[in-house]
Amino acid sequence: MNPLTNCKNIYFIGIGGIGMSALARYFNTQGVVVSGYDKTPTLLTDALIEEGIQIHFEDDISKIDKAATVIVYTPAIPSLHGELNYYRDKGYLVVKRSDVLQWITENAFTIAIAGTHGKTTTTSMTAHILRHTGFGCNAFLGGIATNYGTNFWSHEKNVVVVEADEYDRSFLKLAPNIAVITAVDPDHLDIYGTAEEVVKAFGEFSDKIKPGGVLIQKWGTEFNTNTSNKTVLSYGYNHDNASYHTSNLKVVDGSYQFDLVHPAGICKDIVLNMGGLHNVENVSAAIAIALSLEIEETKIKEAVASFAGVKRRFEYKVKTANKVLIDDYAHHPEELNALISGVRSLYPHEKMVLVFQPHLYSRTKDQCDGFVETLDKADEVILLPIYPARELPMEGVSSEMLLEKMKLKHKKIMSKEELFAWAASSSDKLIVMAGAGDIDTCILKVQEILTQS
Repeated sequence: MNPLTNCKNIYFIGIGGIGMSALARYFNTQGVVVSGYDKTPTLLTDALIEEGIQIHFEDDISKIDKAATVIVYTPAIPSLHGELNYYRDKGYLVVKRSDVLQWITENAFTIAIAGTHGKTTTTSMTAHILRHTGFGCNAFLGGIATNYGTNFWSHEKNVVVVEADEYDRSFLKLAPNIAVITAVDPDHLDIYGTAEEVVKAFGEFSDKIKPGGVLIQKWGTEFNTNTSNKTVLSYGYNHDNASYHTSNLKVVDGSYQFDLVHPAGICKDIVLNMGGLHNVENVSAAIAIALSLEIEETKIKEAVASFAGVKRRFEYKVKTANKVLIDDYAHHPEELNALISGVRSLYPHEKMVLVFQPHLYSRTKDQCDGFVETLDKADEVILLPIYPARELPMEGVSSEMLLEKMKLKHKKIMSKEELFAWAASSSDKLIVMAGAGDIDTCILKVQEILTQS
């Protein structure tokens, strides 16, 4: 029996995470009593509290919900966490977020977007198109959709759009009707060990697609999959052999305009009001999903034109004649490369200053050469210290290690305070800030400084 069938109280350990908060919001809309713990207050936890969800910020057994029948935790929670071990010791049903997503989606028409990068934006684009066109869906996003100010919404139609996370092999618990794979680059090697194991896992995910389903993969992604029980399509920018590919691409007033060639014809004059050539590719995958659902092209184009982006995905924080500040979640070399290329496509003649905060010691170590090669493509780089997240320091692994290997002439390491002082005196027009750690707390301050200067 599905454990959620008679669930009246549910408790989240790590409720402020982007994926966990989407689940919390889902249960809150279902009339379930939702509560939870997180380490620190954030804008997201503030929003959850305003929505009626009880949250506390101390590891305190006296504050937990002992009436909860399902306990959901994130792998980022330390193994010695008091609340987590209390629930385990007392025999509660303690599960990961991926288990709950499996239960929610197993009896729904599920559209799952996976990939080592690009999945949050593609998921958000897909869900927005389905919502804006009236097709309808329940959306579980890995970012805050700017159009709606949330990472979750519900609909009476039993259709789910979900971001399929490869971390901890979570996506292998899903069985989608339609799946997208955006990239299979090496990442999370602390979990997988080798790049080959990452690729193998994406092949296993593709084989989770229900019989008669559809796989839409980015052109150039290679993995083993059973093609006898599903339709396999591809998409790609500048790849004429892909099932879905762009043509007649041009930049007009900071927006992309293009045609999308697809198996049944050409969808003409699409307008994407979001920066980054990689986002032209991402929206191609989202349109491919919408076309496979037989949504009218006119409605699709209207939806795409109205898409306002995702928080921290090529997000303009300042955009004036004299200053441009772009914020992005990029934390992998390929994501950084896509970000830099996207900025260059829109501002080919401007000096680009890239402020980057490496995320995780293990990723910085495993991807060192890729980071160095990509960072050298900017005109000037400012590195913040590594954001450790769940990890302990590794000997010899630091932002200094990246700086020493870079060939770029204009490069430096700054503390957050030094960054603010630099921003106050900088005459540079184009500043790009990237990373998955707490750099987002710096961006608001830099935005304030630039708008006052």
